[in-house]
Amino acid sequence: MPNSELMAIGTFAQRSGLTSSALRFYADSGLLPPADVDPATGYRSYGVHQLERAVTLRRLREIAMPLAGVAAVLAAGAEEAARLLDEHVARIEGDAAVARQRAAAIKSALGGDAPGSLIAVLKGPVLAEAVEQVLTATATPTPTATATATGPTHDPASAVLAGLHIEASDEAVALTATDRYRLSTRTLVPVRTGERTWAGTVDGADLRNAVADVRRSALVRVEAVPQGIWLRMSGREDRHCRVLPEEYPDHRSLLASLGEATTRATVAKGALLRALEEHPGDRPVLRLTDRGLRVQAPDGELSGILLPAAVTGEDLRIRFEMTTLYAAVSTAIGPDVMLDLRGPLQPVTIRSADRGDLTTLTMPVMFDH
Repeated sequence: MPNSELMAIGTFAQRSGLTSSALRFYADSGLLPPADVDPATGYRSYGVHQLERAVTLRRLREIAMPLAGVAAVLAAGAEEAARLLDEHVARIEGDAAVARQRAAAIKSALGGDAPGSLIAVLKGPVLAEAVEQVLTATATPTPTATATATGPTHDPASAVLAGLHIEASDEAVALTATDRYRLSTRTLVPVRTGERTWAGTVDGADLRNAVADVRRSALVRVEAVPQGIWLRMSGREDRHCRVLPEEYPDHRSLLASLGEATTRATVAKGALLRALEEHPGDRPVLRLTDRGLRVQAPDGELSGILLPAAVTGEDLRIRFEMTTLYAAVSTAIGPDVMLDLRGPLQPVTIRSADRGDLTTLTMPVMFDH
């Protein structure tokens, strides 16, 4: 290689963002050998063509990828490298979730081993199903413009929307989640009620991690402790879930302000989901008449799929985001769903036709014209 294309190790370190000692380490490990080594002095030089590899290596190490993983990514094609990166990030996220849960449990234990206040005793399979259904309406926390040395921070206003709000009374336990475009709520009848009323927003990731154990437990004792709740299960390790400090949106006012339905439709859940799956666009239109419910494109009057449905009230044409509507319908309980509609721009209530304890509010979107 011409000397004009070679750089001294100090220059290469500056341009690549790696220290000279790191370059020696990566050379000895075989990940980034120098382009030339002076046989007399042992002085190492690097080529311009090695800069891209060096920068990629540095960036991989910055996300804590082990050397074996770095070597695999550098040797792989673009598609395989992307898969390896996704697997690495998933492992980091899983480890972080476990560490957060264990740290929260340790902090709770530091306050003493006395049991917390009983919120309720619930059937494990029922609680697990309800948590999974309602959590579909949560939002993903969005990073803020600022970042710390460990990564981006999250907006507190959106962080609370990633949680599940629990309200326990002497009669029932209500689970609620919302991303401001959709709201799901389900009410459970406990096997045993709590010692007092309780309300709090529980971290959604902690609950997801606990669902498998909850489902396999006949009964789950839910206890409130400072900054969290305990899910206590016979024969299994108790699970601690953090309670988020931010104030939850006033969803009760929204529910109370809903007007009477002007159109109501009852339709087979499976048929509606299949029609949405076959819809070619990302914003399907529902057209409701006395003939049934038609899933169509925004510019189609009689096109699309006509589904048998019991429709009462005013004819209506209403448009949704596919991701919002499909998720709301898919989590409904039972073979049929009931839609209560209040006009083309008002929230739509979607619930099971025969079981009303899971209710989802879904916001429509405006027509382009």
